[in-house]
Amino acid sequence: MTLTYLRNGETLRLDRARCRGCGRCIDVCPHEVLALEEGRAIIRRSSSCMECGACMKNCESGAITVRAGVGCAAAVISGMLRGTPAECSCGGPGGVQAPKGGCCG
Repeated sequence: MTLTYLRNGETLRLDRARCRGCGRCIDVCPHEVLALEEGRAIIRRSSSCMECGACMKNCESGAITVRAGVGCAAAVISGMLRGTPAECSCGGPGGVQAPKGGCCG
């Protein structure tokens, strides 16, 4: 099953000119959002990005930026902290309302 978190990966950005092709971003991404192409990273599936920030934190060259903690990641964490279902939804039964601009629109 493929989970879709964000339409168009609103905050995920990659500066390919700065990328050194180390592949750390690929190793740490839990949803295979990034890939290497011609020795540099590319955003392969931005809609699968949950904005956890692991790629940015592990990018030595600073080629990746993402507003970690927004969108679905924030909804999941909020649910876990409140003891409600840890899911990203648009506020349906048992769902956690994602922050404005997150995965729900």
